[in-house]
Amino acid sequence: MPTLLAIFPRSRARLAGGLSRRWLRFWQLTAAAVLMLLLGMAQAGWRHFYPVQAGDGWAAGVYLDAVDKVSALALDGEGGLLLSQERNAGQGGLLRLAPGGQLGEVHGGLSKPDGMVAFRGGVAFSQEQGEQPVLWRTAAGTRTLFSGQGIEGLSSDGRYLYAIEDRHGDGNLLRYDPERDEVEVLRRHLDEAEGVAACPDGRLFYTEKGKGWVRQLSADGNDPKVLGDLDQPGFLLCNADGLWVSEDATHMARLLLLDRDGQLHTVLSHLRSAQTLLETAPDHYLLAEQGRNRVLQLQRISSGS
Repeated sequence: MPTLLAIFPRSRARLAGGLSRRWLRFWQLTAAAVLMLLLGMAQAGWRHFYPVQAGDGWAAGVYLDAVDKVSALALDGEGGLLLSQERNAGQGGLLRLAPGGQLGEVHGGLSKPDGMVAFRGGVAFSQEQGEQPVLWRTAAGTRTLFSGQGIEGLSSDGRYLYAIEDRHGDGNLLRYDPERDEVEVLRRHLDEAEGVAACPDGRLFYTEKGKGWVRQLSADGNDPKVLGDLDQPGFLLCNADGLWVSEDATHMARLLLLDRDGQLHTVLSHLRSAQTLLETAPDHYLLAEQGRNRVLQLQRISSGS
């Protein structure tokens, strides 16, 4: 018995043509999706492997590699370099790079050690995860200074120790007086505040990472915004060169310098989760690049930056 398609050949031709067009459209959409996926993977790979670029007047290279979750850096006053590994739940610690090049752990059991600064002949370091003590390491041992919630950045002006809490809308900027063993709250209700920097001239700056800005502490409480539209500003350093800002973005992060004339320079670009910048000598710096588990060295190679 003849089928309907045999009886109506034109209908059979139209059906076959419709199936062909649908299959063609299916393969076109599939090819487009695969192409978009490959382009996305290529872009991610480019962002991951694209080398760090130094701005005019600067040169950069790898100083120390394969340091998992490296975050804070500080010189210990005994010729060694301390590095923190920002792991959670008591898995973090401090490493020490000795003058002879030996690298080993000197303090374990920490929860996200993420701030570190030279302080009163030793090194103070913080722990960001939950309520944790700020510790002070000297040649005589390690002891607690004070505690806070989610303390990240630390800075010192030689007399006081400043600490800032990385919390959503409820962070504090703190000032610790070692002579009185007292903590004063300078600012409240900060949002994702990560970095704090005391300048040689007495100014004090802090960041709010989620808002992408840097503010200067003001006596009247109306802290002016000195930089904005940044990509997750996390760490601050203030020295003779000016105000340094590192961006904690996963990709395309920068190391910026606001110089003494108010000009903003991109000193390094294409970084991944840049953290602490440490001045080791005039015009010489180390930068922790956590996203690549390494420490970079940075050097000025000309008088202009």
